[in-house]
Amino acid sequence: MAGHSKWANIKHRKGRQDAKRGKLFGKLAKAIEVAAREGEGNPEFNPTLATAIEKAKAASMPNDNIERAVKRGTGEAEGAAYEEFFYEGYGPGGVALYVQVLTDNRNRAASDVRSTFTRHNGNLGEPGSVGYLFSQKGVILAKGDEDEVMLLALDAGAEDIRDGGEDTHEVVTEPSDMRTVRDALASAGVEVESADVTQLPSTTVPVEEAEAKKLLRLIDALDDLDDVQSVFSNYDIDDVIMEKVLAEA
Repeated sequence: MAGHSKWANIKHRKGRQDAKRGKLFGKLAKAIEVAAREGEGNPEFNPTLATAIEKAKAASMPNDNIERAVKRGTGEAEGAAYEEFFYEGYGPGGVALYVQVLTDNRNRAASDVRSTFTRHNGNLGEPGSVGYLFSQKGVILAKGDEDEVMLLALDAGAEDIRDGGEDTHEVVTEPSDMRTVRDALASAGVEVESADVTQLPSTTVPVEEAEAKKLLRLIDALDDLDDVQSVFSNYDIDDVIMEKVLAEA
């Protein structure tokens, strides 16, 4: 199972679960608020905010919601003061879990994350226990001729291009270069399926079916917490097993 598949499946599962529980817009709004607060309210001069707004629009979040989130971030409207930090731990099968949290109540977040790890056969680790396994990168999923995608992406500043299967390519960039590379591909007529800043693992851990079920239940439970923004992992689950587990979920 390629790195692209792992990343895409995590995002797919996250999107499906958030939408099912009606929490996606809330998490997108938090990301917009934090980006606007840490940078500025104009996405033209704040790449992080621009990416957050693009993700919100891709999820069909109403423009009014986006504008209100930006204003809360810049202080033009009243809003909570969210802080970002990560929890680190291990799931079934010894898989590393890197949990991004955006919260206005650190004690609540800590309690919820700790109890979720415990209930689902995971182990919460100390700061630094797994974070070193992940690097923040831009990831673009593009469809098209491999040579064309590779040439365009590398010329625009991409770091790496990986085979994603089925005529899909995973383009890896520095976070600051992600939008530039994406725009270069799109301008040349390459179909861009998605573009996001994520945490990519440097190593992966093979997981068999029995452990995969437990692991994905833990990831879903963490994703379902209001204060959890994203869950990143280094699992390596065979495509056949993954499809079977997803079908049973």
